Amino acid sequence: MKQDKQPSLELTPFARRTLLQSTGFGMGAFALSQMLQGETQTNAAEFTATHFPPKAKSVIYIHLVGAASHLDLYDFKPELQKRSGEDCPKELFESGKFAFVRNLPKLLGTPTENKYAFRRCGQSGLELSNLLPHLQGLADEMCVVKSLHTEEFNHGPAQMFMLTGFSRFGRPSLGSWLNYGLGTENQDLPGFVVMITGNVLGAGSPAWSSGFLPSVYQGVEFRSQGDPVLFLSNPDGVSPQSRRRIIDAVNELNRSQLANIGDPEIATRISQYELAYRMQTSVPELIDISNESKAIHEMYGTSPGKTKFSNNCLLARRLVERGVRFVQLFDQGWDTHGNVFEGVANKAKQVDRPIAALIQDLKQRGLLDSTLIVCSAEFGRTPFGQGDRAKAGRDHHKDAFSMWMAGGGIRGGMSYGETDDIGYTIAEDPVHVHDLNATILHLLGIDHERLTFRYQGRQYRLTDVEGKVVPAILA
Repeated sequence: MKQDKQPSLELTPFARRTLLQSTGFGMGAFALSQMLQGETQTNAAEFTATHFPPKAKSVIYIHLVGAASHLDLYDFKPELQKRSGEDCPKELFESGKFAFVRNLPKLLGTPTENKYAFRRCGQSGLELSNLLPHLQGLADEMCVVKSLHTEEFNHGPAQMFMLTGFSRFGRPSLGSWLNYGLGTENQDLPGFVVMITGNVLGAGSPAWSSGFLPSVYQGVEFRSQGDPVLFLSNPDGVSPQSRRRIIDAVNELNRSQLANIGDPEIATRISQYELAYRMQTSVPELIDISNESKAIHEMYGTSPGKTKFSNNCLLARRLVERGVRFVQLFDQGWDTHGNVFEGVANKAKQVDRPIAALIQDLKQRGLLDSTLIVCSAEFGRTPFGQGDRAKAGRDHHKDAFSMWMAGGGIRGGMSYGETDDIGYTIAEDPVHVHDLNATILHLLGIDHERLTFRYQGRQYRLTDVEGKVVPAILA
């Protein structure tokens, strides 16, 4: 049975695309194929209207895979430090769900030595850990949300929920929704790019999938070694001219098939062949960071030709500079079930400098106001310990954790929401994952309730049937 995939958007720029896709067969489908030949995903010169004026036009979303210990980075709890070693309050522990801890555990406060101390930073006095010295210098650009909560307590489902609004496979990711809604400003690059440091996250590629949206909107993974995009290079013995002739011939057949069948995935195939051909020129130049100045390399701590988080941060700037709508950076290694303090210190050292450099670099180029930076994880970490106290870790905690944003219409130098004295429950201004995603869409000029897609007989959206914008954190 044919599935109904007609978009249902109230955004003005989608009127022509919706009309063509809803026509389905004959001239409507043929016109769509002709339009897709001249636009990669969405032609930004033509499709520029939004529900209301946007504060940002692009997003760099950093996901700390495995869940950073937010209590040791962003949400300092002196009372927890004071009570470290005491039993966790029984009524609190029994009310939660945890991945590994089964018996009543001991509270675990942040170490008292200066390396782990928190201090008030900038004119705003925002509290950040000394493990983040470079970000401490940019505290006035950051908004830390301390009252985020989610519905999943295991990594894969929680990663899916954070990035797609649903805990199982099959839904479009945030980047895909934005790519669908706004498109790209550069016809020679994808609208949604993914870069990974370390192993792929537990949720795998569905975390940047287009789900039931046409696959043209899914994230494209860029790699640091070999072809930056799989199969980008021509095979041995195939010249660019031969590649062009092959693409023209294949797409002629695809256009004929599209006119007969009207399947939007054929239109996707046409546009992706064209994009891949253009990317053979645009991507190698983009990936080559050796032409950046010595000062930029020193600021980020980059090493050309290496697989490093710092390189990916610099590439993220280069991507948004060229009009890419959504850049997703995944950094693996934050899953600290043991040796949490040593682990978080090591990981913080790897990301603090390049993330701070990214903020500074965007600001000095006049791009920070139009680029929203998001730094989050799938959930938080418990205020009690896991395992032997000498090398204790922290278990998964879904009910109260922290993340931060900067640039792109965010009020800097502030925190929003509060947890209780030991960081276990939310005490003030809870923010659900759907609220966070609604706010991100709002900053790009999109009403999250109106960005919808009809699939299998009903309208779907990123925020399901919930979500509200958090106005207090908007500039």
